[in-house]
Amino acid sequence: MGAGFIISKDGLIVTNKHVVSDTEAIYKIVTSDNKEYDVSKIYRDSANDLAILKIDPPPAGGSGLKPVEMGDSSKLKVGQFVIAIGTALGEFRQTVTTGVISGLGRGISAGSPLGDFAERLDNVIQTDAAINPGNSGGPLFNSAGQVIGVNTAISTEGQNIGFAIPINVIKEAIENFNKTGQFSRPFLGVRYTLIDQKTALLNEVPQGAYVQEVVVGSAAERSGIKEGDIITKIDGQKLEKDEGSLAKEISSHKVGDEVLIEVWRDGETKVLKVVLEESK
Repeated sequence: MGAGFIISKDGLIVTNKHVVSDTEAIYKIVTSDNKEYDVSKIYRDSANDLAILKIDPPPAGGSGLKPVEMGDSSKLKVGQFVIAIGTALGEFRQTVTTGVISGLGRGISAGSPLGDFAERLDNVIQTDAAINPGNSGGPLFNSAGQVIGVNTAISTEGQNIGFAIPINVIKEAIENFNKTGQFSRPFLGVRYTLIDQKTALLNEVPQGAYVQEVVVGSAAERSGIKEGDIITKIDGQKLEKDEGSLAKEISSHKVGDEVLIEVWRDGETKVLKVVLEESK
């Protein structure tokens, strides 16, 4: 069980990908007024923990589906009041919790509570509004009743530490989805960790994204990026922990774009040409 929210009258619903990760399962939607709908299609975004579900809307003249109003996550401030809604623990439907934005621009690994998969998510919202298993995919509202995030993960190592994907990421994905009927996002093909200034100074290496793994057959592998490289710039833009991340820079480009990636390897700087591909 998870949560979600309606974004169009014709039956599109946003949730987390990990809520609907089982491709063999049959899913149902239960709305707040206890009406049930079969999910006819699921579009999963492999670059974000995001999915769009399609249900058949009620017949004309019925109560209809009421979409949420989406806000602007670029204007968020730390300390801002927020409201989270979801199916807490998979049992308590329409649970409402409140809190504040505790941090912005966080990087986390999110995935199944069973630990069978995890994904790297960058630039997410941190909140102390209680988010529990079952809240995944539910909306995070501001005080004006606008959705500014999608609840996606909690920290199991602390209390009152929850995370949400900024709604602007969702809006961009939805805009692309409405144009193409699919999520077409650029994909580099590396797993990495960001090196901050302090770590860089201690180890006498540059700041950037330390490549932990290169995906076989990816654009990164074909361009010559190797495990152990430190990616320092993309098209001249420095990768610094306080100003962004590799994922943010890649997402600012389109599928098919050729980018210049500067890497630091064995004390030398190399510039590699990479043609970004569509994520699979």
